[in-house]
Amino acid sequence: MNAIPKPSGKSKVSRPTRDEFDLQELAEKLGQSLEGSTQLVFTIWKSSETAQGTVTKMDTATQRVHIQTRYEGLLKIPFIDILKAESLE
Repeated sequence: MNAIPKPSGKSKVSRPTRDEFDLQELAEKLGQSLEGSTQLVFTIWKSSETAQGTVTKMDTATQRVHIQTRYEGLLKIPFIDILKAESLE
């Protein structure tokens, strides 16, 4: 019987750290998108492409942000994985 080796933890990429000010600013942008249905461009950790859409819900129970996009449909992304949210303007 052959055992499958566990992946080593050495090559693990850690999530960038952000200070309280950056997290507060991100939360405000997400809240504005939720209230005003404004489009944002999201940079998501471990994703090679950005996502563009409108925040439809911020679920405090699961810590996920629901983003309605044109092509991908509804994305449910953990708040901590959203690195940046920028307005299209």
